[in-house]
Amino acid sequence: MALIEGFRVRNYRALRDVTLGKLSTQQQGEPLTPFTVVIGKNGAGKSTLFDAFGFVADCLSTDVETACDDKQRGGFERMRSLGTSEPIQFEIYYREAKGERPITYELAINLDGSGRPFVQSEVLKQRRKLQKFGRPFPFLRLDHGKGKVWAGEEAVEAVDSEEDSAQEEVELTDLRQLGIATLGTLKEHPRIKRFRDFLKGWYLSYFHPDAARSIPSAGAQRHLNIHGDNIGNVVQYMEREHKERFKSILERIARKIPGIQGIRAIVTEDKRVLLQFNDGAFSDPFYAGQMSDGTLKIFAYLLLMEDPEPPPFICIEEPENGLYHGLLDSLARELRSHATGKKNAPQVFVTTHQPHFVDALSPREVWILEKGADGFSTIRRVSDLALVQSLVNEGLPLGGLWYSDYLDAS
Repeated sequence: MALIEGFRVRNYRALRDVTLGKLSTQQQGEPLTPFTVVIGKNGAGKSTLFDAFGFVADCLSTDVETACDDKQRGGFERMRSLGTSEPIQFEIYYREAKGERPITYELAINLDGSGRPFVQSEVLKQRRKLQKFGRPFPFLRLDHGKGKVWAGEEAVEAVDSEEDSAQEEVELTDLRQLGIATLGTLKEHPRIKRFRDFLKGWYLSYFHPDAARSIPSAGAQRHLNIHGDNIGNVVQYMEREHKERFKSILERIARKIPGIQGIRAIVTEDKRVLLQFNDGAFSDPFYAGQMSDGTLKIFAYLLLMEDPEPPPFICIEEPENGLYHGLLDSLARELRSHATGKKNAPQVFVTTHQPHFVDALSPREVWILEKGADGFSTIRRVSDLALVQSLVNEGLPLGGLWYSDYLDAS
């Protein structure tokens, strides 16, 4: 499973220039862990960081103008950091698998002469085999929709004259579309296709319990959607295709939520699907519309983690909302147990402001986002704070230290 080792965002609202992890140009940094959590006070920029990942994904699934005009973003000018005329820029540094050479994707979005957002530049690059130093070789480089692409699986390995024969001049007709969206569909560009598929597979959770209380049409579905309104359909699929895996989910829920003995999907006469919860204290079952927000959230997250074909990258904003504080430590451990960095395991990225959730984490897994006096956010890895690392080594819980202000910049 692909793993993001570093992410940089510039000129995106309060994120004037924020880097997490390791980049091709910042090799001294430590890579992101498979389970990464960002903490901070209200207004520090956690939601903006979450949305930065969502914006990149939306640029691929739609186009950059549509992504900017999303109602929660309000257009390019509201997204670009105040006081700058530079483009909004992103850099993703990732490996397709453990041991593989890292790949860098760079994206810059700006306004054209008519005031519409467009893709100003786009680069995909990777070091050649056995190359330990020097600049990575670009196998896609576009500027204002024009540039070069190197075809074939071994294009990056070519040298001298072979390099020239592998390259191709390209010009895109739609500057609102990402180049990877177009070129990634072509057979002759397998490297671009793999990155496109990786980005397309990102899962950003916009789960809301009210959506899970809806009554969808019957029909088994493999994957939970971002809103969670097909949770009953996924239960249908898991009951039918993965009985033992689904049984383990129910057992874990029962350990975390007293009284829940069983969950199943019931198909009504009009072909709608109801999610039925059996509570040992009552002879009659409850349905999703009667269950608490916390029960539905825990169930949805476990169902997402137990997906037989999980997304490569899962991003969850404030999973603690609506949950009893006693469940947060076990939820954090549950998420971490799935984000192992091993083959077919997802990478999980979470934002939170709940110390009970952070108590289960190590300083390497946690980043603290803070708002500076200039109004822009800065970020630090908690393991870089020597005092905090020492106190955790002595057995003090990280969330408790955060609650006691040991993680503050002051």
